Amino acid sequence: MPEGTAHSTAHSTGTEHGPSTGTADGTAGGTAGGRGGGSATGTATRTGPAPTGAPVPAADPGPGPTPDAGPEQEPAPTTTPRRARLAGRRATVDAVLRRSPLQPLFRLAATRRLAVLAYHGVDDPRVFALQMERLVRVARPVPLAAVEEAVHTGRALPPRSVLVTFDDGDRTVLTEGLPVLTRLNIPAAAFVVTDLIGGDQPFWWTEAAFLSTHGGTARSLADCPPGGAVRRMKTLPDGERRTALAELRESARARAPRQDQLTPADLLTLTRNGVAVGNHTAGHPCLDHCEGGTVRDEIRRAHEALTGWLGGEAPTAFAYPNGNVDPRADAELRRLGYRTGFLFDHRHDRLLPPHPLRISRLRVNSTTGRDRFDTILSGLHPAVHHLRGGS
Repeated sequence: MPEGTAHSTAHSTGTEHGPSTGTADGTAGGTAGGRGGGSATGTATRTGPAPTGAPVPAADPGPGPTPDAGPEQEPAPTTTPRRARLAGRRATVDAVLRRSPLQPLFRLAATRRLAVLAYHGVDDPRVFALQMERLVRVARPVPLAAVEEAVHTGRALPPRSVLVTFDDGDRTVLTEGLPVLTRLNIPAAAFVVTDLIGGDQPFWWTEAAFLSTHGGTARSLADCPPGGAVRRMKTLPDGERRTALAELRESARARAPRQDQLTPADLLTLTRNGVAVGNHTAGHPCLDHCEGGTVRDEIRRAHEALTGWLGGEAPTAFAYPNGNVDPRADAELRRLGYRTGFLFDHRHDRLLPPHPLRISRLRVNSTTGRDRFDTILSGLHPAVHHLRGGS
C-alpha cells in the first residue's frame, strides 16, 4: 500500500504504505513487464515495447488513491459516491488497457523480465487467491533464495520469473495469505518492522491517520488537512515526524485502535512454510530523512532482532521503507552481508538484476482486479503509469 512519494537524492521514485500520491495498485496479469534494471540512483532503463499509442481514455483519473490502495491508506477525503465513480472509471480504463493491442507485445517482453510483486496485507483473501491462481498459470513463481543465487552467481533467473513479497508484516500475511501460498506451492518473502513484533501497536502511519481525523493536531501539520497528515509526515525530517506523532497522540480525542502484530513464533511459521523473512527496519522511518546514526541503528537493530528470532539465521534481504533509498543504508547493508534490497518503484527488473540492493518491484494489492493484475504483470500498466508521470 503505497505510501507518500519517496523523495531523496538517491530515490526509487516509489511509494509505499499510507496515503498515496500516485499508487499503482492493481492486478497484474500476463508475465513480467518490459523494463531493464534501474541505475544505482534508482532511475530506470526501460526495455521492451514502448507504450506510445497505448489507449488511455481521457476519463482515466490516473493511478492515484483508490479503494484497493492497501491497508495503510489514509481515509479518503472524497465522498462514497465519488469514490464509487472513480473506481468505475478506473475499472473501465483497466479493461481497455487489458484489451489493448499492446498487451500481447508487453506480455511477450515480460517473459524476459523479473516481476517482483509488492503486497502489504491480504485484505481480500478470495481475490488474492484468484491472483495467485492466475500467477501459477502464466508465470513462474520463484523463491527469494533463487533471486539471491542469481545475483550471487551471475546466472540469470528462468524466463517468466515472479517473486511475491509483502511489506511491514501485517498479520493477514500469516492468517490469510499463507494458506493460499501453501495450497498453490508459491514461495514468498515478508519484510517486517521489528519494533512491532509481538505487540499490538499499530503501524505509525495507521495511527497518525486515525489521530488526525479524530482531532489530533501538531505544529508541523498546522496547515495540513487531516487527510494529508501522513503524506506530510513522510516529508519531514525523522525527528520532526516523531514529534508530530507524539503531538497527535496528546491532542486527539481518541486513541488509535490496537492492532495485533506477528509474533516471533509466527515468523518461524512463515519461514518453515516457504516465506522468507527480511528486514524492513526497526521502526519504518523514511531513511533518507534520518540522520546517519538513525539509519544505521534502524537497520542494525532489526537485523539483530531477526537473527535472534530466526534461530541465528541472519536475514539477507531488505526492503526500503516507503521505497526511499539512501547511500548510507546501502553501505550498512553491505557491511551486514545483505544480498538483495528492494525498491517500490512500480517497475520490472532484469532476470539478472544489475543492482542487487536496488531491485525494482511492482505495486499491487489483494483487492486488485483481474484486468489490472494482468497489465501489471505484462508491464503495460507500469509503462502507462510512468508515461503519465506517476512515481
